[in-house]
Order: sequence, then structure tokens, then C-alpha cells
Amino acid sequence: MRLFSCGHCGQRLYFENVSCTRCGATLGFLPDRLELVSLDPSGDDLWRPHGEDTSYRMCANFIQHAVCNWMIPADAPHEFCPACRLNQTIPDLGVDGNIDLWRSLETEKRRLVYSLLRLGLPLTPLSDGPGGLAFDFLADTATPFSERGKVLTGHAEGLITINIKEADPAERERMRDKLDEPYRTLLGHFRHESGHHYWDRLVRDTHWLQDCRALFGDETQDYGEALERHYQQGAPTNWQEQFISGYATMHPWEDWAETWAHYLHIVDTLETAWAFGIGSRPRAGDDDDGCVRHDFDPYRETSIETLIEHWLPLAFALNSLNRSMGHEHAYPFVISPAVVEKLGFVHRVVREAENPPA
Repeated sequence: MRLFSCGHCGQRLYFENVSCTRCGATLGFLPDRLELVSLDPSGDDLWRPHGEDTSYRMCANFIQHAVCNWMIPADAPHEFCPACRLNQTIPDLGVDGNIDLWRSLETEKRRLVYSLLRLGLPLTPLSDGPGGLAFDFLADTATPFSERGKVLTGHAEGLITINIKEADPAERERMRDKLDEPYRTLLGHFRHESGHHYWDRLVRDTHWLQDCRALFGDETQDYGEALERHYQQGAPTNWQEQFISGYATMHPWEDWAETWAHYLHIVDTLETAWAFGIGSRPRAGDDDDGCVRHDFDPYRETSIETLIEHWLPLAFALNSLNRSMGHEHAYPFVISPAVVEKLGFVHRVVREAENPPA
């Protein structure tokens, strides 16, 4: 994630800010420019980036519920920003606490959408037609006496469903412990489920399919049987040699989605390090002042090897910092050569999607 600065006073700004903490200026994110800017009112509920003439409107979800800080060009026909237009169902805001859960969902969803836009991936609402993306944020209606009404987080034909209890840190931790997952975050859910969507869009029925099967396996194998087998038997003992996570061993679709999610983890965290000017020591014995500066744009990098060369020492540093604070590892995963090859495949698919062959 990039860092931004206030056009009024120069204060450093962060992606979720809605007002400058130094001068109080109103802020808005411009998805057409991927910039967070300070704004001046220009009348008729319109706003202009400070010192500029172009006018924008606030997303309706900011005006009505204060859950979004994205802007819309003044002449756009929509009342919602590009991220909020992807919503098909939002939680019942009449239920106590749901507005806070929804706000958390929207915050992490916008981080996903930012990455998708930065990567130049196709992104249209499912309501506009086939191939689009949509979100349902739903709550369980099950009772202690029946499982009917339980919401399962997942993806189907462009529609990503997220159980809103995943936005509750206590519930998410309970599920992480129950399922023996070393890493479970709300943003991770969004990134994983988006991987299923982009498998449909970028791999299925394309020239990539056979190469994908060679790396990840044949996705036509029965998913239900694979799911049952995974939860009965668990991951193979040597799964770290070929997979990024135990869950990835369940089925080729899940292997792809987990690898896709980790690709997004890597490029976005590297961009954050790059924005802060954080350096890390890549290999023992290097003489080049002891570190590599993150003076590159991970979202535009053409080589997966370069991304991994920067990522491994940064992940080690993150884990060491976390342990020094008494927390678990920030990135509790091992990237084997086989996983690097899979990440490289995702990288090539993404790069071609942004720059399709003539």
C-alpha cells in the first residue's frame, strides 16, 4: 500500500484516513488515480482535490453510513464508488453491531480492490453482466438445533460470499484455532476468494489451463470428495515441499486460490515496505551496505525472482519483529522452490491480463 500526503499541510496520510490529523482537511480516495487527496468543497455537494479544478462526489456509503472514503467523478452516473458498486448484499444495519462489522468488511474489501486496480486486472460489477464480481455479506440464521441458515464463506460464478462474523476478531480467532490455521485474516479471505474469481476469468477456457493443471493438478476431480478427505485426513505430512499452506493441498482450485492470495500478500506488503523506505538484508555476506532498498514498484515488477528475493528477507524481518513484541509470526509460511514456481505462474497470468497479446 502506498503512502499519501495532505495537499493542504503535507501531513502523511494513510489509506483509511477520512480527515487529516494535523489540519483537519477532508480526505477522499480517487480510484481513477489511485490517490488519497485532501479536498476543498466546491458547492452542490461536490469536492475538488486541493489546488485542482476537477470535481468529485462522495460515495453514497460515506454520506449515508460513513463506511467508505472513495470518491466518484462528478459526471459519473453512479451513486456508489467502484468498490461499493460490487456489493450485492450488505448486512442488516438494524441489527446491533452490524454497522461495525460491515465497516471492517468494507475496509478490507477496498484494500483488495486497490490491489486489483494496481495490477490492472479486469474488474466490473456482476450486475453489469457475466464475468463480473459481486459480494454478499451475510449473517448466520442457524439455530442451536439446526445448521440450516449457516453462511459459508466462498465463491460461485463471480459472487463472493463472506460470513460477517469473520469481521469479529474474537470469532475469527476461535475459527483459526478450531481449524488449526496459522494465519486467518479478513483481508486473507477477500484475497483467497478473489483467486477463485480470477481463475474463472483468466485461466478457465484459456491457453493457460493446461499449464495450470500441470502445476496445480486437475481441477475436474470431485471437489466434495476432496473436501471431505481433507477434513478427515488433513494435509499430507510433507505438504510444505509443494504447497503454500495445508489448505492448499485439498484441491487444485484451493491450491490456486491460496497461491493467488499469497501473491497479493507479497506484492502489497512489499509496496508498503517500499513506501516506507524499509530495507532488508537479502543474503548473508552481501557487501552492498548490508541491505536492499525497496526502491522498486512490486506491482509493476516483471520478475517473480526479484519479488521473492525482496520478500524472503522482509518476511524474516517481520517475523523477528513480531516475536520481539511477543506475537506470533506475521508470515508463518515457508516458500519452497515448488511454491515459487506456482507464484511465478500466477505472476505471468496477471502480467498478461494487464498487457494482453495483440
